[in-house]
Amino acid sequence: MTDEEIDPLLEKLDAAQKVRLLTGASTWRTHAEPALGLRALTLSDGPAGVRGETWDERVTSLVLPSPTALAASWDERLLTDLGVLLAAEARRKGVDVLLAPTLNLHRSPLGGRHFECFSEDPFLTGRTGAALIKGIQSGGVAATAKHFVANDAETDRLNVDVRVDEQTLHEVYLAPFEAAVTAGVHAVMSAYNKVDGITMSASPLLDHPLKKDWGFEGPAISDWGGVRTLLDTARSAQDLAMPGPDGPWAAGLLTALEHGLVSPEAIDDKVRRLLRLAGQVDALGSSRPVWRPVIAPGTQRTLLRRAVAAGSVLLRNDGELLPLDPAGLRSVAVIGPHATAVRIQGGGSAEVFPDAVVTPLAGIEAALEGSASVSYHRGLPPSARPVPLTREASRDPRTGEPGVLVRLLDLNGDELHTEHRLSGRIVEPSVVADGAATVEIRALVRPAVGGIWTWAVGGWGDLSLSVGGQEVLSGTFPVDSDDPTRVHVAPPLHPARAELVAGEEVEVVARRSLAPGSGVATILAAAPPVGDAACALAEAVAAARAADVAVVVVGTTEQSESEGHDRATLELPDGQDALVRAVARANPRTAVVVNSGGPVALPWHTRVPALLLAWFPGQEAGGGIADVLFGRAEPGGRLPTTWGTAQDDVPVLDTAPTADGQLRYEEGLHIGYAAWLRSGAVPAYWFGHGLGYTTWTYEELAAPAEVRDGEPFDVRVRVRNSGRRRGREVVQVYLARSGTAVERPARRLIGYAAVEAEPGESVDAVVRVSGRALAHWSTTRHGWETETGDFALLGGRSAGDLPLGTTLTAVASRTPAGTDTAGDSDRPGERSPLVL
Repeated sequence: MTDEEIDPLLEKLDAAQKVRLLTGASTWRTHAEPALGLRALTLSDGPAGVRGETWDERVTSLVLPSPTALAASWDERLLTDLGVLLAAEARRKGVDVLLAPTLNLHRSPLGGRHFECFSEDPFLTGRTGAALIKGIQSGGVAATAKHFVANDAETDRLNVDVRVDEQTLHEVYLAPFEAAVTAGVHAVMSAYNKVDGITMSASPLLDHPLKKDWGFEGPAISDWGGVRTLLDTARSAQDLAMPGPDGPWAAGLLTALEHGLVSPEAIDDKVRRLLRLAGQVDALGSSRPVWRPVIAPGTQRTLLRRAVAAGSVLLRNDGELLPLDPAGLRSVAVIGPHATAVRIQGGGSAEVFPDAVVTPLAGIEAALEGSASVSYHRGLPPSARPVPLTREASRDPRTGEPGVLVRLLDLNGDELHTEHRLSGRIVEPSVVADGAATVEIRALVRPAVGGIWTWAVGGWGDLSLSVGGQEVLSGTFPVDSDDPTRVHVAPPLHPARAELVAGEEVEVVARRSLAPGSGVATILAAAPPVGDAACALAEAVAAARAADVAVVVVGTTEQSESEGHDRATLELPDGQDALVRAVARANPRTAVVVNSGGPVALPWHTRVPALLLAWFPGQEAGGGIADVLFGRAEPGGRLPTTWGTAQDDVPVLDTAPTADGQLRYEEGLHIGYAAWLRSGAVPAYWFGHGLGYTTWTYEELAAPAEVRDGEPFDVRVRVRNSGRRRGREVVQVYLARSGTAVERPARRLIGYAAVEAEPGESVDAVVRVSGRALAHWSTTRHGWETETGDFALLGGRSAGDLPLGTTLTAVASRTPAGTDTAGDSDRPGERSPLVL
């Protein structure tokens, strides 16, 4: 919508009506305004699926591979297709605004939420995010670029003050957001953290560069609870405070406006941007439009399965163990707890509930049905960490159905509401009745094994837990955090122990009190007695030794990778490293599949012939992994993040602020592969690395000898398929400059292109490079400049494998001094440093 269309609408509103629109009406909705024919906008979390307005495991969603896995595909067409799928899911759930993509960077591998981010590289992140945005918004749903900006770790994320120099801020951390604006993203979410002493919901960066320099015309939406003060945020370019209906703006913005503390022009601009967003999602009108699905339901799971293979990275394949030939196998031993309890997504606010999950074991069994036997062994005893009761492990005491009974009780203990649920994790009941004082979860549990079980109840306030009529936990646990995810999504578990008899059913009852500010989330969790670790390992080793091939699936847990906290270590938990070593010694034909959202330490990686990184692969995990293992699909992924062998090798590791609350990005421009290059250390696997099922020879790189400042150009790389199978190669081009007068990384990615070829065939990858690719951010001019002189162009398979190179000379532009040399137009798309 144009200002000419919006201004008459603004004139219909008085000050109170305008201010009312600027705070959410509820957790997930904005206010409607009948005077304008404006319906409420519905927002939803959604980087890997669209949850909708409710946290209810009975309301299922399609679950995509994690964003890191999507970036690993280096396949923008696939990303756009998956964006279309997300849009269809959003429309199915009545969602107008999807809170995705996350454009923060993998600065340190210890970042706890990296599964929700794309990459360590701003260029790859920008292109990946732009492709997803294109798909989402093609379906009439607004995408939201988040979290603006420098929200690259979870420790003290509400208050941490990130200190980053001006050049690094623009060249690294702002760059993906500029790419999103260039792609036309409809909304941007401000982050919780501060940058250089100012919280992002009040930051001048929302004005410059986001709105004034890049031309972003949509609203800046706060992260949930991110607007915590009144005047500084209201005077900034922050536009919508979520959630509602309470908050600093709801309480005081109208009074501030009436007393001249906030200008009417500022309020009008905020409302104008919100109305523009409403127009883009057809919320200004008498009825919601009916969208037809672009992706037929029958092909949705096919697309998700294809995405698993496309993002899977084959790190190692000595002796060409993979792909496995089903016709040549008699027996396969599948080992590891993640083979059956696969993590399909990361924990936290982005979690959604799948209708079904294909585990790696199920995928392998289906692929080998009728041709080879498959055995399964955990290799490790059951974890001692309690997990929420599942429908398979519990029954509703009233109906006998699989699952649990949830009740809301008043102060007298009388029942106000009851419902049947499928899990012992209740983030919110479907109804929170007036007068409710207690949430109760009841379940019948028949233990398969006897002994001392560990039980736990999660939540805040007065908690109690009884097992078989005996109270085993009672206490008061006050809220110790203002982090919304910890309070409302993942409250802490408080354990207790009780002895059970195998096969003897008991009733378990968990209760928590309700108090303002403590949420309603309640968890009933359990863990069986600790098993015999030596016996579990011995059984797995024996199975591996007897099998033709062993497939070990290892990975992280929600305790090690989740929103709300950073990782303490890169090591795999629960003795998984020892399991891999033991199985590899027993069977030299061992393939290891890693199920994690970000890098993990791989001290054994040179001891296994095949190593496949599957990330958090979404609901079709097992089918896609099996497709890769047995050669039905090529592993299409290339690393979006550099992987070290050990944590001590990583050059940029810190995620925690110092005592003064500051997290200093002292490495400047040098993150990811640039940090490794500067340190001189050699990682286990470089950014961009990934093997397919054929080999490639890099033959020639050609580029213009001379390029004028600001002019785009093409780099042509010829590669030949020197293997025995058709394959896909991701050709990468990097830029370097010696003798530079400004700070630069040793090299940086400036373009890539994927090609396919038959055995023996040569093809040209044409990599289009932006006219801004040679530029740097000047801290004296506070803008982009290009050094004249020679630059090195390097082409190859990863940041550490670049066999081809040439020299390109940058010369001054013919554009008269003082004019914008970024392009021939003032449009935001012409100003981006990234080719999309």
